[in-house]
Amino acid sequence: MASPDPENGWFEKNVQAHEPALRSYLRSHFPRLSDIDDVVQESYRRLIRALKTREIGFPKAYLFATARNAALDQFRQKQTISLEEIPYSERMTVLDQRPGAGETVDHDQELHLLDQAIAALPDRCRQVLKLRKIAGLSHEEIAARLGISKATVATQIHLGVCRCADFMEARGVKRGSSHGI
Repeated sequence: MASPDPENGWFEKNVQAHEPALRSYLRSHFPRLSDIDDVVQESYRRLIRALKTREIGFPKAYLFATARNAALDQFRQKQTISLEEIPYSERMTVLDQRPGAGETVDHDQELHLLDQAIAALPDRCRQVLKLRKIAGLSHEEIAARLGISKATVATQIHLGVCRCADFMEARGVKRGSSHGI
C-alpha cells in the first residue's frame, strides 16, 4: 500500500475520490440525516486517525463503513422523538430496502476479503469450515466424512471463524459484519 502521505495524493485518490458515491449512499440510506457534510468530515477524521495506527487495505470500504457508523452515532446522540410528532403520512412511508451502489461495493469487497481469509486458513481448518458454513453439514457429518472427532470439528470451526474475523478486522472490516462467518 502506498503511504497515506497527503503530499503523494493518496488521500485524494483512495478516499476523497469516493465522496460523491459516499454522499449518495448517505442520502439514500439515511434520508433523515440532518447534515451529511458533518458525517463526511467525521468519517475522514476517523479514517485519518485509524491510519496513524494501522494500514487500511481497502480505504473505500473502510470509508463507507465508517460513514455508516458516524451516521448511526449522530442519530443516537439526538433525542428520540415520539411517534405523535411524526405526521401520519410519514409513518406510513415504506423505504426501499434494496442496497445502493455504495453498500453493494462494500459488500462485494467484504466478500472478496472473506474469500482471501478462508484461503489463508490451514488446509484442515479450511476444509472443516467450508463443510460447515458452505455445505451446511453437521458436526457429526463432518467428523464422519473426514474421520476426525466431533471435538476436533468444533475446534477447527472455532479457530477458522476467529482467524477469518481477525483477518477481516485487520483490513478494516468490523466484527459482526454482514457475512455471518
